[in-house]
Amino acid sequence: MMIIRYFLPLLYIALVSLLVNVNANDEYHEELVLKPLATGHLYAHFQFTTNWNVDISDKDAFKHYNLFPKPLGQIISRYDVEELHFALTQGLWRPDWWGYPLISSPPGAELSAWFSANTSQSIDSAWSGLTNALSGLFCASLNFIDSTTTVSPAWSFRPEGASSEKNLNSSRLRYATLTRETICTENLTPWKKLLPCDAKAGLSALFNSLALFNVYYHSMGVHVRPFCKTKDCKHPAVELRQTLSLVFDPILLSGSRDWNLVTLFSKGIPSVCPMATSSKIYVDVSNNMTYGEFTLNPQPHSLTPIKYAKSEFYAVYDLNIIDFYQTDASYGFNLAMEWKKTKTYGRGFKPPLYTHRYATGIGDENGGIRTRIYNHDDNDINILYMEVVPWYFRLYLHTFKILCNKNTTRNVLLNRRYIPGRDRSRPYLMELVLRLPAKSSTTITIDFQRVFLKWTEHPPDAHHGFYISSAVITAILANDANTTAPPLISTKHNHDKEAITRIYTEALLVTLPTPDFSMPFIVICLTSTVVAIAFGSIHNLTTRQYQLKKVEDIKKQNILT
Repeated sequence: MMIIRYFLPLLYIALVSLLVNVNANDEYHEELVLKPLATGHLYAHFQFTTNWNVDISDKDAFKHYNLFPKPLGQIISRYDVEELHFALTQGLWRPDWWGYPLISSPPGAELSAWFSANTSQSIDSAWSGLTNALSGLFCASLNFIDSTTTVSPAWSFRPEGASSEKNLNSSRLRYATLTRETICTENLTPWKKLLPCDAKAGLSALFNSLALFNVYYHSMGVHVRPFCKTKDCKHPAVELRQTLSLVFDPILLSGSRDWNLVTLFSKGIPSVCPMATSSKIYVDVSNNMTYGEFTLNPQPHSLTPIKYAKSEFYAVYDLNIIDFYQTDASYGFNLAMEWKKTKTYGRGFKPPLYTHRYATGIGDENGGIRTRIYNHDDNDINILYMEVVPWYFRLYLHTFKILCNKNTTRNVLLNRRYIPGRDRSRPYLMELVLRLPAKSSTTITIDFQRVFLKWTEHPPDAHHGFYISSAVITAILANDANTTAPPLISTKHNHDKEAITRIYTEALLVTLPTPDFSMPFIVICLTSTVVAIAFGSIHNLTTRQYQLKKVEDIKKQNILT
């Protein structure tokens, strides 16, 4: 009996692997990018890619599943979703310190979806159903997304995959954010259950909840898009990317910049995922001499040049050729980086484009938003700037100004799209097309007025304040300095598409006029006390009965008792 119990898991893995090989419609890839940063931090980016050779508009194809997760596939098919991007983020990525990440996300929850052009249902009803379904799937508060938080940007977002419509119509796009959303293990658990190997083998075996959330920056996402396997798009397919980005501080974990997988994740990699076509770890060794010399243990299997760079390389570890039986049984495969000498920490090379945003104003009536955008490149940069403001911050368009510290005859503002908000119906949306002069700083300012909300419209922690979500800056940068280049599988499906850099500003926390919610409680307590005292005294006086008794009877009663 003990022998049967021992061989049952092995038999199960063998059968699953056989089924995967029989059905070649799916491919699953695992990748981990590790990059030491100039500030002493470590950037870790997991990406799990599932490619399914079906047409995303074919509903019959979404009735039979192999590696593609069935819960997510049913949602996509039910609501005619053509492209989906969902992210949950804790912390703020700072491009002026760490450069540009592989995937950018704002603090809180972000959700955007392109719906099929041939859908038979209303886009708004499909969006409402999608948010509620994803809310239940990922244990997030996406059900709070409604018309007051949803916009349809016309310029800032474009499909990342193959679109079914040649002339794009932004009315098929819905975008919303929830900055108040907090991230915890109840979001991580359903996310990792979508992986073919869950968290039992492969790179996902490193997922330790305590380690994943004890970081400076944490962002996990789900990205679904259609793509073409060839340029003529005769063979469509669907790509699912599950991403997890982390920024560790090895100095706090081990007291030095030295790190290994065990110190970061409290465990090593026990085995390779049997359903993964490829499973690789990439370590950025480009800055080996810049931030201090380091060594890797064990030695990498190969070196891969980084895209668009001849002198920068990734050290590659292929898990499929690692003999896990010779590794430490208690930890598994453990990759380590050791620094030969200490280096003064600081900021790295300044990226060509970064931003800073803050709120202005005094009191509870008027305020403003200020956004400074810095262009450190030697050439002008064209960007798209998008601002979404809740309806209870009434923007005044006549106060909109753009100031540039560099005198130029060219107009910085090239185009503008503004949709005013409506009370309790829709937020304010402003999209700008800007040309930033070289070596300049541009400031965007606009004022708002705070609205008096009904007492039922305040959240439970009303005195905490209300959030204005991060502004979005979109650009195509010719100078990719201080950028984490993607060696990942999904970049091979971008058939000559230009790499878009997206930057998110800080979210703003602004207070609104708030009533004294403690007053009703005080009134109830005071009223109840007065009523109790008055009612008790009056009730006692009106209901008590007085009877005369003789002294002899009282004495006899005391003797008997």
